[in-house]
Amino acid sequence: MRDLDIVRRKADHLRIVAEGEVEHREGTLLDEIHLVHQALPEIDLDDIDTTTEFFGKTLKHPFMITSMTGGADYAENLNRAIAEAGARLGIAVALGSQRVMLEHPELSSDFQVRNYIPDGVLLGNIGAVQLKEYSPDQIAEVTKQIEADGMCVHLNPAQEIVHGEKGQQDYSGLLDAIARLIDRMNGQVLVKETGAGISPETIVKLKSIGVPYIDVSGSGGTSWTRVEAYRTTDKLHEKLGMTFADWGIPTAFCTLAARSICKESVCIISSGGLRNGLDAARSIAAGANVAGFARPVLLAFLEKGAERITSWFEEVIAEYRSAMFLSGARNNEELHRVPRMYTGKLLEWLNSYEIYDRVKV
Repeated sequence: MRDLDIVRRKADHLRIVAEGEVEHREGTLLDEIHLVHQALPEIDLDDIDTTTEFFGKTLKHPFMITSMTGGADYAENLNRAIAEAGARLGIAVALGSQRVMLEHPELSSDFQVRNYIPDGVLLGNIGAVQLKEYSPDQIAEVTKQIEADGMCVHLNPAQEIVHGEKGQQDYSGLLDAIARLIDRMNGQVLVKETGAGISPETIVKLKSIGVPYIDVSGSGGTSWTRVEAYRTTDKLHEKLGMTFADWGIPTAFCTLAARSICKESVCIISSGGLRNGLDAARSIAAGANVAGFARPVLLAFLEKGAERITSWFEEVIAEYRSAMFLSGARNNEELHRVPRMYTGKLLEWLNSYEIYDRVKV
């Protein structure tokens, strides 16, 4: 393993996510979005259209492999595998953090995968706190180096309180920093959480500065506070990690709230604990434009590389198209409007935030 602290940490992250009990206990609440079965859909399954526009390009399916990590010993192979799968399937791909490249330029080759996805959507990734360390010009330059279509900016305050890296817990002034990057990159910026969700209040802030793409990355999937608790050797940070192991906002609520607030002005990505095509269909019905997957992709890669990533997504695509067919939706836009019901804790979340009347059908 390369003798670099950031590389070692990223490798630990991948290992713990792959092998550990790292998921939120409550779940995404996507199973409390009930798509109403249509026994007479009046649709030919073969005619269903799943294409969508994303970062100025056309995806064959409204799916994205969301950012995982970067810099581990096998990061180059992982990035290459997801790029190859993305090209075969016609879905978007986001790489691990370019912070590794900025701090260790000698590792840049790990992220040079554009030739494996020549025509598809390829995105970079940087932590929001790094926007205070590096100028918009530097971020734009690293985006250019990997020939990406845009840059993801990730928010991870819950994770940062646990691993306790000096300087990474100062979240002051980040809204202005994101606004400057959006201006420098002509809007080719996606702001995302990392598994704790984006609240309605934060959605309003992001919308106010013109963020064009928001990935809600809600709770229900990997808990990065739990991951850091497993990794740390510091007793206080371990205690913090376990105390806040289930901290966050469920993916289903985040998705509904984001679409309610943003209307059609923002492209919404729903991620955080999605595990199959039905989860994706529920997310799109709730208002997302794109459904994102991470941990299942990592597990598929570890099983059999790009080949297994591709076959896993083929299963997801079949499930997604089946959900559309059974709901009476010919395309993604019609899926936004299909009848559905909200129940259980999701309904409690909606009622508590007093937005239910704005998101129900």
